[in-house]
Amino acid sequence: MAVVPRTLTLEQFVELPEEEPPLEFADGVVTQKVSPKGQHSALQADLIERLNEAARPQKVARAFPELRSTFAGASRVPDIAVYRWNRIPRDESGRIANDFFDPPDIAVEIVSPEQSVNALVRRCLWYVAHGVRVALLVDPADESVLGFRSDGRVNAWHARDKIDLGEVLPDFELTVEELFAALC
Repeated sequence: MAVVPRTLTLEQFVELPEEEPPLEFADGVVTQKVSPKGQHSALQADLIERLNEAARPQKVARAFPELRSTFAGASRVPDIAVYRWNRIPRDESGRIANDFFDPPDIAVEIVSPEQSVNALVRRCLWYVAHGVRVALLVDPADESVLGFRSDGRVNAWHARDKIDLGEVLPDFELTVEELFAALC
């Protein structure tokens, strides 16, 4: 984890060259994301595919992997960022912009073995406090999903529970069990 002096501003951070794994910025500190491992990558790929199957054909929304979103004084890279179609930033030619400066509608974090679940809970709470409508925390260790909402509600889903993204993707249908089948 790389740390840069607290005097770094968000504007200075945005000018830094990209690195792999990506850098993030919050509270004046630059950190590097944990590199994803097998289960994390499988869940991420499968969930992006399912989200896009439900949302892209009707131009409702689009899911992006590891997309930097800079807003509310921070620059974060959720594992998956979902933007409603009319909120996807576009450049002057109408193509998807490179830089996103508004919060996603849905932010998904997937727990990796080296990550603190409590730190990711705090991150999800930060997301919904700063404009994200739904933040999901996917935990492969106990095959559960927590859903944090901007109105303060928190849902805990497991097994055959449906992951509810109704306020953003009303037609999305996926149970926790179906999500974790990506690991088989």
